[in-house]
Amino acid sequence: MTSSPESRDETSLARIVTDKATASRIADLLGETLDPELCAVSIFETPDGWATEAIFHDDETRELIADIVARELGPAAQGQIEITTIEKRDWVAASLEGLVPVHAGRFVIHGAHDRARVRLNQIGIEIEAALAFGTGHHGTTRGCLLAFDAIRKRARNAHAWRILDIGTGTGVLAIAAARALTIPVLASDIDPMAVAVARENARLNHVPSLVSVFTAAGAHAHRFRLGCRYDLIFANILEAPLRRMSATLSNLVAPGGFLILSGLLPAHAVGVIAAYRRQGLVLESRLTLDGWVTLTMRRGG
Repeated sequence: MTSSPESRDETSLARIVTDKATASRIADLLGETLDPELCAVSIFETPDGWATEAIFHDDETRELIADIVARELGPAAQGQIEITTIEKRDWVAASLEGLVPVHAGRFVIHGAHDRARVRLNQIGIEIEAALAFGTGHHGTTRGCLLAFDAIRKRARNAHAWRILDIGTGTGVLAIAAARALTIPVLASDIDPMAVAVARENARLNHVPSLVSVFTAAGAHAHRFRLGCRYDLIFANILEAPLRRMSATLSNLVAPGGFLILSGLLPAHAVGVIAAYRRQGLVLESRLTLDGWVTLTMRRGG
């Protein structure tokens, strides 16, 4: 897995397809080992098996990924890692053409070609940047939307909420909250390209003044704390960073506030629930879609 040196202006994608258990172990190792400011990790099912992907910018991270895969699967497995360069235009120009609209409660995620299909009593979210994680065609994004829709229906003062979306990807969750409640939403992502995509999608959905997106790793950014505590936080990431950030994320939840967590395989859910219970949160609901678990946690008060 050798290549010529790359500049920090380029973004690379490393991908390896294995079985579900192995993909989960590799994703956990990458999440625990690599600097979150330099690498974003995801795991999902494909027709050929389970893919672990890592988005990064530098050669040192590339070599660390190769070492982790070699330790887990053996040196020969390095040859199975696919490395591609993601051009900036791919993130903003690729469309969801050919994908059917996705329904999640009152929300409908669709491409421009299905705009006319959205009914008046639905909230349409138009997403055209297919390469950023979170288009709505993934069980984690749908799970978060369904969890949010359930909370929104029974909330009395949701239009006064403060909302944060960590790991926003395409911005679907932040846009959904802004459109449903007509309130400002703060969103972040580790990757500058995802931030650019989310901002463009907020513009497409007529909420650029409500959705504020910036680049940040984890939940320690000073800007998060400028809004004090939040009534609702989305964190659609992965098991390892969710457990690692349990104390920080929990401290950002206001009394009576909600924390929607996803990016979890069923085997990981119990450990994540325990981590947040230790921080004083309680489990409100658990939803499994397409092999992924979405948890709704709540702080008392």
